[in-house]
Amino acid sequence: MDNDVSAGSTATTSTLGHLALGLTLLAFGIGHTGIISGVSAADSVSLAMYIGGLALFVLGVLEFRGGNGFNGTAFAGLGAFWFTWASGAGDKVSAHAGGTFLVLFALLALTLTVGAASGLFGQVMYGLLFLSLVLLAISAFADSGSLAKAAGWVAAVSGLLGWYGATAALAKWPMAVGGSSRGAVAAS
Repeated sequence: MDNDVSAGSTATTSTLGHLALGLTLLAFGIGHTGIISGVSAADSVSLAMYIGGLALFVLGVLEFRGGNGFNGTAFAGLGAFWFTWASGAGDKVSAHAGGTFLVLFALLALTLTVGAASGLFGQVMYGLLFLSLVLLAISAFADSGSLAKAAGWVAAVSGLLGWYGATAALAKWPMAVGGSSRGAVAAS
């Protein structure tokens, strides 16, 4: 099965998945940094639920269907993370329950870091996601706004890498890494 989106396009479900992940991480990270006045992590809930959650999960299923087990696992697993995070945002859960949730998904990010098929680029992107989730978990347990802000910066950098990797694949920049019979895959 060919995953190309349209005739003449190099876009794949992998590219769209990395774009969705990158933009969700970027919004989530910027919200935690406090760099933009009046913008908080809670403002990224809708984007996280529908783009990072629902769309990423569907793209994960399509990746499995197309034979890409790594991206299927990454996108479906992280889609479940974003949807659940958005559903539980606010005062719906205790800080310690939220911290535990973040630790559990940090373990998924660690698995993705170790298993990143594209090498260093993917490992750095998923490694930064892992680090941001660990920092956010610790900040939840310790009630530390400083750690949450640091985690936001790390998540934003991870999001920029995901977005850049997808853009590089679409633009056919030399940075596009990995590859298969279906075309280059950015940051898998």
